[in-house]
Amino acid sequence: MHHTSKIRVALRHVVVILAALIFVFPFYFMIIGAFQQNPTNTPDRLFPMSGWTLNNFIAINSRISLLGSLFNSLVFVVGVLLGTVTFGLLTGYAVSCLKFRGKGFVWILMMLVQMIPFQLLMIPLYVQIARNYGLGDTYIGIILPFAINTTAVFIFAQFFKALPPSIFEAARIDGAGELRILWSIAIPMVRPALVTAVLVTFIGPWNEFLWPFLITKNTSMQPLAVSLANFISSVSQSMANPNGAILAGATVLAFPVVVIFCVFQKYFTASDIGSATKG
Repeated sequence: MHHTSKIRVALRHVVVILAALIFVFPFYFMIIGAFQQNPTNTPDRLFPMSGWTLNNFIAINSRISLLGSLFNSLVFVVGVLLGTVTFGLLTGYAVSCLKFRGKGFVWILMMLVQMIPFQLLMIPLYVQIARNYGLGDTYIGIILPFAINTTAVFIFAQFFKALPPSIFEAARIDGAGELRILWSIAIPMVRPALVTAVLVTFIGPWNEFLWPFLITKNTSMQPLAVSLANFISSVSQSMANPNGAILAGATVLAFPVVVIFCVFQKYFTASDIGSATKG
């Protein structure tokens, strides 16, 4: 039995390693191809010993401003994150820890909003923001539709519901207001939810290109995903090494996401909320 158990553990590890290699391979090929003079998908190019170059990045930067596009993406994502975290925390705390009339209706409405694809709302949002509010070709117009994220509200609400109600009751008895309770007690205890919401929210706007392309035709304001989409569709095929330039652009787009995940993945740990109460 002991020998059989070891075999099962070994097979489990082999399966996990193979799955990880299959998952990582496209990223490996993307990075290798971004630094190659002539990237192909043939087996002899999987482990190249020569042909390394930075010209792919130089070539794509000559057609689009990588630094400028990265700055636009940073403004877009930071604005969305600030709105998501602020409104998500306030709304999640309200629907999970406070009692008010219509609370159930608000929760149902939030769930219904999650079921509607964003693409169905793009045209009415465009008319409302660009025509009615006059926010076309502005950072605010790009950020506003993503400032409130119902997924983040749901994540925060579920974590707040898991906290012992006695903690909040004790704070209210001591005279603490709801904002003080949220800031000093609730938020420190739901750090995994905060990190999860930030990562989930970051990935969406960082890769979003439909809405920024719709709301602004000013190339100096377009995020990196939009600039790369325009480059791939209209410019890349006229270059000497189109595949290398495309892979270089994809590497630039993916690099911040990978870095942020590696930095914050250690915070994906369950919080010890039970230790906050006595008994």
